[in-house]
Amino acid sequence: MKRSGYRTIFHIYLIFFLSLLGAVLLAGSLFFLAITVQKADGRIARSDWPKRFTEEFKEQIIFIDKNPQIKQAGITALQDNGIGVQLLDASGHEVFSYQKLEQVNTSYSGMDLLQLYQAGRVEGDGTTAFIGTFSDDENEYAYILYFPVNVSKITMYLNGERFTGGKTMILPILSALFLLVLISGVLYGFFTTRAMKRLTTAVREISERRYLPVKDSGAFRDLYHSLNTLDEEIKASDQMQAQTEKTREEWIANITHDLKTPLSPIKGYAEMLEEPGEKGEEQCRHYAEIMLKNVSYMESLINDLKLTYQLENGMIPVNKEEQNIVRFLKELAIDILNTPEYENRTIHFEGTEESRLFSFDKMLFTRAFRNLLINAFVHGDEATEITLRMSFSNIGLKIDVSDNGKGMRPEVAGHLFDRYYRGTNTEHKQEGSGLGLAIAKGIIELHGGTIAVASVPNVGTTFQIEFLTG
Repeated sequence: MKRSGYRTIFHIYLIFFLSLLGAVLLAGSLFFLAITVQKADGRIARSDWPKRFTEEFKEQIIFIDKNPQIKQAGITALQDNGIGVQLLDASGHEVFSYQKLEQVNTSYSGMDLLQLYQAGRVEGDGTTAFIGTFSDDENEYAYILYFPVNVSKITMYLNGERFTGGKTMILPILSALFLLVLISGVLYGFFTTRAMKRLTTAVREISERRYLPVKDSGAFRDLYHSLNTLDEEIKASDQMQAQTEKTREEWIANITHDLKTPLSPIKGYAEMLEEPGEKGEEQCRHYAEIMLKNVSYMESLINDLKLTYQLENGMIPVNKEEQNIVRFLKELAIDILNTPEYENRTIHFEGTEESRLFSFDKMLFTRAFRNLLINAFVHGDEATEITLRMSFSNIGLKIDVSDNGKGMRPEVAGHLFDRYYRGTNTEHKQEGSGLGLAIAKGIIELHGGTIAVASVPNVGTTFQIEFLTG
């Protein structure tokens, strides 16, 4: 880990140094562009070149018959650099010009020359004007050079004593600042490496399930808060996964037993039929009824498994039709009470309307509500009664399936719709796949509805179903 830490420090320091070097080079490039100009022939010169050229140009001016003229060497220099010139007499009138601009004046007052000297700008063109003076034995003259470059004239007034002394301090100050930047980069690298090492360790501990939450403070508090939250979610997920796995294993053991249970009588009576000897018609019919009953039970278990898989993966087709939901539930209740197993039971029906159209798949709704009704009878006793209560509004339909049975504890009700779960408060083993309520929930949600359960031990249970239609 130490070698990795040093390598990380080196990488951070290298990035920091390269960034600093890039900033220095960028600043140097900008400074170079600011102190240089490009001549007419494309060559690069210092930005004070126009000023120096102007100061030296007076050597190219001569007098012939008391008239100022420019030497041939001066003309050549003006041509090579694309510079225009005006010679002015003492009163500011032009006495000679060469390559001058069309928009410039031919006569200048003292104030005009002062403004041109300070600004150097020529309107409507990227040209800078510089002014110099020359004289003969009697008169004072001026000349204006027009350079085809854009140079800003800046005048600064400095404290001479401090400026002279400050020049000797510039290099030590810059060196100290550079050293401070390097030291700061190294310290920041160490700090960042320690923080990254802690974060790496925390991530590894989370993956190994031995992470201890830390106080989310400092520069990385948001990241530590996220790690703490992630650890909580992973632990909760692990706990849920373990509970689901335990429930699944219990369900596999139960469903395996349930599948074997009907096989035993089927096998036994089949062997009895296979044995030699005469058997009466009534006896054979009795054996066949028992075998068919157990086969039907096995088919029911297998169908539950298939339907659960189809609902979970969205593979089941839904054939919705506009039907009278009130009549459907009444007929379903009557069908259940007409079976011999539940002919002595009671189902009450309460509703505000005798007819209400609703779009649903009749086959799937039959499966869902039959599971809910049968579930109440199976987990109740002989005195358990069911109440089907329906209410309608402008926005939807509400159906309550209530019973006055044994009720459930909250921990049982909380897992009632889980797949593989068999909730019971009785001593004996309940038959069934443990998928009936999960199937009912899946079918109701497939129709855009919701289902919830409320239960009180020794009082009863209510399944609350709602569908939004508005």
